[in-house]
Amino acid sequence: MRLTLTHRLSLVFALLLLVCSGTSVWMQVRASRMHELEVVQGLSRDLAGHIARATQLMDANGLKPDALRQLFSQLMLVNPSVEVYLLDANGRIVGNAAPAGRLRREQVDLAPIRRLLDGEALPILGDDPRSVDGRKVFSAAPLRVNGRQAGYLYVVLLSEEHDVFAERGATSAALKTALWSIGLVALLCLVAGLTAFALITRPLRRLTERVRQFDIDGAPVAPPSTPVADKAASHDEIAMLDAAFGQMQTRLGEQWRSLTHQDQERRELVANISHDLRTPLASLHGYLETLSLKDATLTPDERRRYLGIALDQSRKVSGLAQSLLELVRLEHGFVQPVLEQFSLTDLVQDVFQKFELSADARQVELKASFAPGVPAVCADLGLVERVLTNLLDNALRHTQVAGDVEVALAARGSFVEVTVSDSGPGIAAELREGLFLRPFNIGGARRDGGLGLRIVHRILQLHGSRICLVDNPGRGATLRFTLPVDAQTASRLAVRSSTHDASSH
Repeated sequence: MRLTLTHRLSLVFALLLLVCSGTSVWMQVRASRMHELEVVQGLSRDLAGHIARATQLMDANGLKPDALRQLFSQLMLVNPSVEVYLLDANGRIVGNAAPAGRLRREQVDLAPIRRLLDGEALPILGDDPRSVDGRKVFSAAPLRVNGRQAGYLYVVLLSEEHDVFAERGATSAALKTALWSIGLVALLCLVAGLTAFALITRPLRRLTERVRQFDIDGAPVAPPSTPVADKAASHDEIAMLDAAFGQMQTRLGEQWRSLTHQDQERRELVANISHDLRTPLASLHGYLETLSLKDATLTPDERRRYLGIALDQSRKVSGLAQSLLELVRLEHGFVQPVLEQFSLTDLVQDVFQKFELSADARQVELKASFAPGVPAVCADLGLVERVLTNLLDNALRHTQVAGDVEVALAARGSFVEVTVSDSGPGIAAELREGLFLRPFNIGGARRDGGLGLRIVHRILQLHGSRICLVDNPGRGATLRFTLPVDAQTASRLAVRSSTHDASSH
């Protein structure tokens, strides 16, 4: 049979209480017995001395039998609980009033007699002549003849008659009362202890039930409404354990939801990339097949047009594959920023030159707005260039003819704030949640297969920064991020970012 912790504690407590009660009974009976012996011996300590002074039991010729028998008769009439013995100088019994055959010893140990005569603490137990190994309280006095030690008068204060009377239960009432009192106290203690154990272990039982209901293979349930901070601040170990389990449950729930969300995002990403690859691949295959089947009938202009379209679709597939590979390398820690000081204004001008032809073809104006005294930043030059390239490419894709794309730089303390805005349609409110984590469409056109902003988000994460969408009345989509100016701040942010990524994984 398996016992719960409460049952085991109760059983151990009951056993300990039983042992303690038994020990208490034994100690009380023994203490009562020793107290009785001390009282009896203390009251009759000088009894033997009075008898020895009042009665001449020995003379120069030795023992006086008539005097001894007369003394025994008088003592039995006055106090039947005593036994008187006459000992020689070596402790051998030379006179007694015991019935025939009742004497079990021929000699009494003199050491207890000497301790009594020396005034040591009571009770002092001496040999019982009517028992082989029994010991009783006694009174003793030395006997002298002509000033010479001749023997001892040895008086056993609790005779055989006293023992027989005690065994018949004459003193059992007091003992029974004491035993009943101890039993009642033990029962009350047992009830109180079991109740206390039930109350003390109730939080532990609740915690056990919570752990039992926790499904490691399923979705974690919400923790109880009791504030975890209050439990953690408590000095109760069970409350602290409950708080720790609640924190673990909350953390597991967050991780489970995060993993579920990431898995959903990956599924959407794979589905969208598959869709984005299918169109250019189908187009590429169709034009190549046309060139293969109708090569003899195509004019040079048609052949060049078909090849141009095929090359354009091939570049789209190559761009998607390159973006996907870059995102995988960023998200799995294969790319780490190499920090260096560089001028962000110069970098923006270089990126503008890269998009001049594309902007002119779309009739979109590129604008640069630099605040006075913009300092150099400390970051990875190549990765920041990739961020600006993706943002400008997305902005150009979704800016109408005769529109503009603007990059603004401004100093903000130990950071430089970068703002990229366009005059396009902007981003709808329902698309803003998870903007940098999952692909989406704007006006039916996908932004770089949904990977561009995700790459930007990850690169800035590696720098300890974040990109956000801000409301800018009169403009389309406005994206903003910051970069540190000094190397110490940049290193601290990068280390914090790597630590966060390690804990997330």
